[in-house]
Amino acid sequence: MPLLNAAHITLGLMIPTLGVQELIVILLIAVLIFGGRKIPEIFKGVGEGIREFKGAMKKDDKPTAAHTEEKKEAPTHS
Repeated sequence: MPLLNAAHITLGLMIPTLGVQELIVILLIAVLIFGGRKIPEIFKGVGEGIREFKGAMKKDDKPTAAHTEEKKEAPTHS
């Protein structure tokens, strides 16, 4: 039985890593299924979705007016 290190164990589960050969096989299957012309459109859609998700996450991280008023009203210790 091979020894495992922390890179191979995540939350107690073994998650295999994908090598170059596996990625090439997946890409070839995707080209066969969707066709060469459709692949760039798919990646463009995925990229736009990721950008929208990141934008929504940044929007949620900004403090609201209620948060800034709470900070102003909080007593300071001198």
